Amino acid sequence: MHCPFCRHPDSRVVDSRTTDDGCSIRRRRQCPDCSRRFTTVETASLMVIKRSGVTEPFSRTKVISGVRKACQGRPVSEDALAQLGQRVEEAVRATGSAELSTHDVGLAILGPLRELDLVAYLRFASVYQAFDSLEDFEAAVAELREEVHRAEGGHASAGSRAEDSGAPAPATAAE
Repeated sequence: MHCPFCRHPDSRVVDSRTTDDGCSIRRRRQCPDCSRRFTTVETASLMVIKRSGVTEPFSRTKVISGVRKACQGRPVSEDALAQLGQRVEEAVRATGSAELSTHDVGLAILGPLRELDLVAYLRFASVYQAFDSLEDFEAAVAELREEVHRAEGGHASAGSRAEDSGAPAPATAAE
C-alpha cells in the first residue's frame, strides 16, 4: 500500500477492526518514511460475470436500482429496498464463490423480492425469466396463488379467495 502523502511503497498496519456490518476490515496504517497515518478499508472482491462474458465488481446499488424499477408504483420504501439489497449481497457472498453469473444474482433477488411484494416479483421475474407469452404469466400467477393458499392453511376455496380479495369473479361463457 503506497502512502497517500509521500508515495512510499510500504506501510505498517497499526490497528485492524471489522466494520459494523462485518463485511470489511478497517486498517489504520503508518508510513515508515514520513510517519503519517492513514486509513484503508478492505473488502473481499466479488465479481459478476455478465452474459457477454465481461466481468465487473458486484454492486449492491445496481441490484437496488433494478429492483426499484420493478417496484415502481408499489408501496415499497427505500429502506425495504436497501434491506433487500443487503440480503442479496449476503446471500451471494455466502456462496463462497469469488465469481458469480448474473443468473446467480438474479436467483438471489427473486426470493427476497417475492417476500417484499408479489407484483414487483412478477414484474422482475417476467424480465429475468424472459416470459414470452400470457401463459408464462398465468403459470407464474397460478404458482403464487397456490403458495398463498398453502400459507393460509388451505382454508379458502378458489372462488372465495377472489371474492375476499375484491377481485372480480372470472367471466363465464354464459355472461
